[in-house]
Amino acid sequence: MVVDGIDPRTGKGIAIEIADGAIAAIRPAENTSPRYISAGLIDLQVNGYRGFDLNNGEVTANILLSLCEEMLGVGVTTWLPTIITASETSILQALADIAKIRAGHRLIAEMVPGIHVEGPSISDKDGPRGAHPLAHVRPPSIAEFDRWQQASGNLVSMVTLAPEHEGSVEYIRTLTARGVHVALGHTAATPEEIHAAAEAGAVLSTHLGNGAAAMLPRHPNFIWAQLADDRLTASFIADGWHLPADTFKAMLRAKGMGRAILVSDMVALAGMPAGIYDQPVGGRVEVSPEGRISVAGTPYLAGASLPLSANVAIASQMAGLPLADTLLLATRNPGRFVGGRGLLEVGARADLIRFEWSEGSSELKVRESWIHGEKAFCA
Repeated sequence: MVVDGIDPRTGKGIAIEIADGAIAAIRPAENTSPRYISAGLIDLQVNGYRGFDLNNGEVTANILLSLCEEMLGVGVTTWLPTIITASETSILQALADIAKIRAGHRLIAEMVPGIHVEGPSISDKDGPRGAHPLAHVRPPSIAEFDRWQQASGNLVSMVTLAPEHEGSVEYIRTLTARGVHVALGHTAATPEEIHAAAEAGAVLSTHLGNGAAAMLPRHPNFIWAQLADDRLTASFIADGWHLPADTFKAMLRAKGMGRAILVSDMVALAGMPAGIYDQPVGGRVEVSPEGRISVAGTPYLAGASLPLSANVAIASQMAGLPLADTLLLATRNPGRFVGGRGLLEVGARADLIRFEWSEGSSELKVRESWIHGEKAFCA
């Protein structure tokens, strides 16, 4: 099979030959599809979308399959279901549900290589804790992690924690030795604690600049420390609301393009019609006509609402970068944390998307998606 389109890097046509689910050849081509072609997007942090919620107490086959189908429609071919701070019983149930459903459905198994657990060992302070429930914040426990892996069949591949908890360094070392990626987030750690965590094996900063106190020391703080530590790759929410353009651009320059990734961090209300919603956790939440999700009647964000396809386009505008560069932040770079996916090169897994985009557009309009060489979505 051959799939062709416009290479975003060069603006010229290419034809991609696919064999046995992998890219067998890439060659220049004329008279190709007028749409751009790229490796599929990779989202390491998805809590829900269009009303489908992974953290509402029960993960069903309909929720997980529907999310996979919705992801394909916005160009995401690999994603990590993200389970947030909750009781151990709730986390174990969600992990077991995802594992069982995934084992019985090929599309889900192809798209979901692992699970991201964000918490429960995050800061207990207002501000850095964000919307995570205080009642379930607790120190890291290797014994609890073992129970997670038993429930999920070793699917937990990423854990976000705040490294100021007692026992964090040993916890990070243990998870790293087992091949699990440890991320730092929702933290009020000192710079020394950040660097100790990186020394122990932490490799990521979760949505850097968010899940943070509103007031910080001017110089010695955990944001500067994470930006400065080259052992940490930073994820960013580039929706235009979570980070101002100047902040995002400066942070991206500080980390360097090779140590930065984009995540959507979408919640269940993302993509829902404008209006007021009553949430079991978080109370009354407003979705604006533009899609911004906030605590009703306040300026405070209550979750992320735009898919990765929009983050890629908006990041290009905010940082003044070519689209081809911001695509790497959502393909090759996050692909390092899911087994090397997200590459458009010979021998790589054939996860592809074709999309339309023009200068200044705030989203990629995804028209087709391929998973492991098979077409899985067509608009």
